[in-house]
Amino acid sequence: MDLFEQFESMRHWSDEEKIVIDQVTKLADQEFKPRADKYAENAEFPWENLNAIKELGLNGICIPEKFGGSQISYRLFTEIAYIISQACAATGIIYGTNSAVGHPILQFGNEQQKERFLPRLASGSLGALAITESEGGSDISRMKTTFKPDGDDIIINGEKIFITTGDVADFVLLFGKWTEHDGKGSPLTAIVLEKGTPGFEVPRLEKKMGMSASSTATLSFIDCRVSKDNVINGVCGGLPILLYTLNKSRPSVAANALGIAKAAFDDGLEYASERKIGKKVVMDFQYNQYLMADYANDIISTKALLDYVARLIDVGAADVGAASSMIKVKATDLCMKLTTDVVQLFGGGGYTTEYRAERLMREAKITQIWEGTNQVNRGVIANSLIQN
Repeated sequence: MDLFEQFESMRHWSDEEKIVIDQVTKLADQEFKPRADKYAENAEFPWENLNAIKELGLNGICIPEKFGGSQISYRLFTEIAYIISQACAATGIIYGTNSAVGHPILQFGNEQQKERFLPRLASGSLGALAITESEGGSDISRMKTTFKPDGDDIIINGEKIFITTGDVADFVLLFGKWTEHDGKGSPLTAIVLEKGTPGFEVPRLEKKMGMSASSTATLSFIDCRVSKDNVINGVCGGLPILLYTLNKSRPSVAANALGIAKAAFDDGLEYASERKIGKKVVMDFQYNQYLMADYANDIISTKALLDYVARLIDVGAADVGAASSMIKVKATDLCMKLTTDVVQLFGGGGYTTEYRAERLMREAKITQIWEGTNQVNRGVIANSLIQN
């Protein structure tokens, strides 16, 4: 039993959870991994993968049975995201984004809103999370999108950028500022905007360094009229939703990054164990042995930290903000460093598309940026230390 097998044997999944993990692993290995290069090369949205996820019933894992789902632990959700991301990182982040929309609706939506939107997510509809703007990424005080009341409706104007699956989503959890804010507290408001709403347009899709199979869109809103019934948690109630959503989505990004890192590690170890330089294989050189030993240590310890953060969420810990930021920084920094070193391990071949090492390195970079840059997340961690 190697180090990874020993670690996995001690993670204590229930029999039901083991069945889910086995099913997802089989699906990822047999279907997602063989299609990943094609999707990436053609910048093709992975509909086949998403349909397979739907058929396996994985869309509803954050949704209670009464709304058509089969709710599981957050820890198991991160494991599923990790497994999928090893095979196809773009599919992994799309899957994670969908859950990032479902969680806040479940937590903050009223019963009518839950009945309207959660069964759709459970049955395979896609949701997008729209926060970032050109002048207000992590700094929400600079957000320009406005929600103006007009009778029983709200008029939305503004623009969002870098929105994952924004072009194909059936509805968007959109954040903006309430124009009639009284100056007390935050004006931030969250609303569900459905596809096809007049004035809701997708003017641009990004061409990216990596994750090209996961679409990234600019969304524009020109006098979009939406019922006040679509406001989640009331007007000016968006800040707790935003913080809750990020605390749930950052460990998901960590799982995605850790999946990419493990895929690169496996590829690097296999290559280094077979590739000969003279009479020696690459792994015979002590430097490479130490390199892979260090990364084995890093992957296992980071996965243990991810388990810890997921358990905090599962038990309903009062404040998981710093812990969520910690695992996001730890996993994504590891992912970038490891994938870079694996490309180096492959030598010139690592810089070509003959091996997926170069794709994994390109996919790694965005994990340090989205859901709050790692600089912003380090600030969250530091603030928690200062306050204590």
